[in-house]
Amino acid sequence: MTQRPDGFDLDHHGDLEVGHGLVDLAVNVRAGTPPGWLVEEITGSLSDLASYPRQDAALAAVAARHRRDPAQILLTAGAAEAFVLIARAFRPKHPVVVHPQFTEPEAALRSAGHLVDRVILSPETGFVLDPQAVPRDADLVVIGNPTNPTSVLHRADDLRELARPDRILVVDEAFMDAVPGEPESLVGASIPGLVVIRSLTKTWGLAGLRVGYVVAAPGLIEQLAAVQPHWPVSTPALAAAIACSNERALGDAAQAAVDLERQRAHLLTGLGAAGLGVSTYGVPRGPFVLVRVDGAAEVREALRERGFAVRRGDTFPGLGPDWLRIAVRPESVTDAFLKVWQDLLG
Repeated sequence: MTQRPDGFDLDHHGDLEVGHGLVDLAVNVRAGTPPGWLVEEITGSLSDLASYPRQDAALAAVAARHRRDPAQILLTAGAAEAFVLIARAFRPKHPVVVHPQFTEPEAALRSAGHLVDRVILSPETGFVLDPQAVPRDADLVVIGNPTNPTSVLHRADDLRELARPDRILVVDEAFMDAVPGEPESLVGASIPGLVVIRSLTKTWGLAGLRVGYVVAAPGLIEQLAAVQPHWPVSTPALAAAIACSNERALGDAAQAAVDLERQRAHLLTGLGAAGLGVSTYGVPRGPFVLVRVDGAAEVREALRERGFAVRRGDTFPGLGPDWLRIAVRPESVTDAFLKVWQDLLG
């Protein structure tokens, strides 16, 4: 367990909240995934398992999807491996992680022996980034966009302000394809020191396959690849990377992002019912919402007893015991959840 003296369990993830028979509102993987056509593509790759994985086609597909050169792409065993590679490849003197956010980057940095500083964003300002809050001497900065668990989408211009000639800027865009049009993405930007991390886990339901990638300048990619094990991405994962980068997949993902906006609005309307004492902060744009409610731990346990799992918030630096993260689901699932939620709080 990766902990600091302040007690935050950096290794706690939403999958630990899910149990047999519970409706999963704790894990940020899109419902109903992976789709059948993607399963067929992955299954079709199994006849090649006797051969070592060859990445050329997958690199080309991902590069074409983002209009980049294959030399600017590094395929990884999920976004989590990318954070480990960053912690191993670079030797920052003053690494900074912007919180509240996904805890894996800080956990990886600490496991590699780095002394990590934190910048904590405030709910009172909607968890919006102030670039001036990041120390100027920070030579490695990590931030999520949109950020897990706050669901806030930071302005690309604010992220650009974080760039420095002597700084590595890591932007975790694992949930960016859940935002219609990806307006604040930096995946196509040419910014010195920029490292963008993407995941296929969330939109396509591939948590068990472990596939993601890094987009960065060739020199940074070479540094990360130098500390990566041989054959890190399996043949089925490479097939998924190719399939999720084609025109059909991009169209499906774009429609899923539009559907998600509608479903999230439906959830927020129900959560904001008058008199329930629930507060939200900022403008959620990801496939989850963060709420503050008195007695959140008791509410979470009561929800479990009634068949619903939600994510506790107190393991995220910057949050306390009164926070819960709730995944966006189709309206029928949300309605069933909201009935229980309103019964408990009303």
